[in-house]
Amino acid sequence: MDIILVEVMVIQIFGTLKCKDTQKAIRFFKERKITPHFVDLNEKAITKGELDNITRTIPIENLLDKESKEFKKKGLEYMIFDIQETLLENPLLLKTPIVRFEKKTTLGYEPEIWKNWLKI
Repeated sequence: MDIILVEVMVIQIFGTLKCKDTQKAIRFFKERKITPHFVDLNEKAITKGELDNITRTIPIENLLDKESKEFKKKGLEYMIFDIQETLLENPLLLKTPIVRFEKKTTLGYEPEIWKNWLKI
């Protein structure tokens, strides 16, 4: 009996279903027969470990969405605060989508980078 190894590509997408770029990221992978693991930030906060992994490739300052309604609603433009602590407490302040594959991470809609991941 032959054993066939099937390589499974695990793509993780953090975002919200209201975010157009998150919708496009999910569609990008589904069109290529890859079902991403989607984490809806409206339902589940990002963990400290996940945030630490993401910030290995993307500076934490870049993750904070200073243009979001949530940022303005909280009045953060007038405050001094710990970015990591604030993002962990309120994941809706993250720019989305955050897409992870192995140790690689992208922020925003980056189809050209994702196409390179699929060549592996």
